[in-house]
Parts: sequence; structure tokens; C-alpha cells
Amino acid sequence: MPSLIIRMCDDVAYEVIDQNPLAENATLCLHGFTGSAASWEFLNDYTENTRLIRVSLLGHGHTDSPKSVRRYAMSQQMADLAEILDQLMLQKVNIIGYSMGGRIALSFASHYPERINKLILESTSPGLRFFKERMARLKIDHQLAQKIRHEGLAQFVDFWENIPLFASQKSLPADRLAQLREGRLKANPLGLARSLEGIGTGSQPSMWQALKHIKQPVLFICGTLDEKFCHIAKRMQQELECSQLTMAEHAGHTVHVEQPHFFGKIVSEFILAQN
Repeated sequence: MPSLIIRMCDDVAYEVIDQNPLAENATLCLHGFTGSAASWEFLNDYTENTRLIRVSLLGHGHTDSPKSVRRYAMSQQMADLAEILDQLMLQKVNIIGYSMGGRIALSFASHYPERINKLILESTSPGLRFFKERMARLKIDHQLAQKIRHEGLAQFVDFWENIPLFASQKSLPADRLAQLREGRLKANPLGLARSLEGIGTGSQPSMWQALKHIKQPVLFICGTLDEKFCHIAKRMQQELECSQLTMAEHAGHTVHVEQPHFFGKIVSEFILAQN
């Protein structure tokens, strides 16, 4: 499926893959850090009656990697998504967001509620509640960005693949692990570094207080091996009156990677369900 190049008003170009453009039910897919629009290709097998709009977020895939860190801020990226929907002539969509993409999806739903039908949030959070927490995390994000600049992409990918968050991926077949690594090595080092600094968890405003204003149906997905993000999902669910939580057994942070059939099936059922 060839990708579209959609340009913003400041000429920043986004990579967008528009699958099944004639389908009425449209779903916007937002990947995690080091991912791209290609991360969601497997969903084509589960969403025949859904229009899938797979976006490579700023600094990822074939989307541009601006030099200014301010261009990666949450407010800027939310505005970009609204403009992408405008150019595709879509008023309302479902959104699937994983990790970083989930944080963007949640913020978008809060700021553009009239453009959301349903939300699917995988292994994500509303950010950190307190200023001191955000400053500590911002320092870590800056250190990781510096690691990319000073050590290069390959060495950073070696490090990233071995952080505890992705330990459960070690049980994946060798060819799948190689595919994941190949995708990460295609990233733009500048884009990854700026993404960490501009829209990392440390720089993101907290969304905890805004959760109560989200009225659309929400599906949370987490893997039981990822205790931290399952705990966060349970806390978020308590704040949302129209939400449900599905926990994937024997999966970690990347449910869509570790159990794609499980993920595709429950997402399809949730999207197509009549609420």
C-alpha cells in the first residue's frame, strides 16, 4: 500500500497510509516511540470493514524530522493530526494509540472531543501527575536523546531492545525480532532524539485531571507481564465512566507485537460494536 505525503501549513510532511478509503468507519492508528505507520500493517487482516489511517508520527518513518524541539510539542502534534483529518475530509474517527501514540491519542481526545468516536489505548498513560516527577523524567529523556547523538542509532537500538520494558519480546521468533530491529534501524536519529525531548513523558503536560471530561467509549489494553502499565490502565479506567480494560495473558508492553491475533480481534470487535 503506497503512502501519502500530507504537508502541514508550515510545510512539514507526514507519511500517511490510507487503507480501505471507501469504508465509512475510519480509525487513526498512532504508533509508539521508534515505530512507524508500518507498525500497524497487521491490522489489515482484522479490519476489512474499517478505513485504517496509519500515520508515522513526527520524527518517525518517512515523516519529516524538524530540527526545532518545539515543533514536537504535544500541542503541535495534536494540531497536525487535526489538519491531517481535515485534508482527508474526515470529521470523526476512532483512534488506536500505543505507548507514545496513546499519550497523543488521549490528549487529542481531550482537546478535540468532537472528532472522536472511540479510543483504544494500549500500554499508555496520561503522563506524570507532579512537576517534580516530570522534571526527573525530562532529565532521563534528555540523557537518552544525548545517547542517540553521541553513540549513534545502532548502539541506541541495542540498548533500547534490552530495557526491562521489552523483556517479554525475547520469547518472539527470531525472524520477528529481526523484523522489529530492522524497523527501528530505519529511524532518523535526529527525529528520535527530538521526539524524546519534545514529546517524551517528561515534557508532556499531565492529563490526569482531564480524564473525567472524556465521554467517548474507551478500551484499555495491557499485557499481564507489564504490571506498571496495567496498574496505570486500572487507575485511568476508574476515572472514565465509559471504559473497559482487557488484559492479555503472557504478554508484556507490546501486546500488538506479542499477540497480534488477540489484539486485532478485540480491537475489531470494539470498533464495530454498536454502543
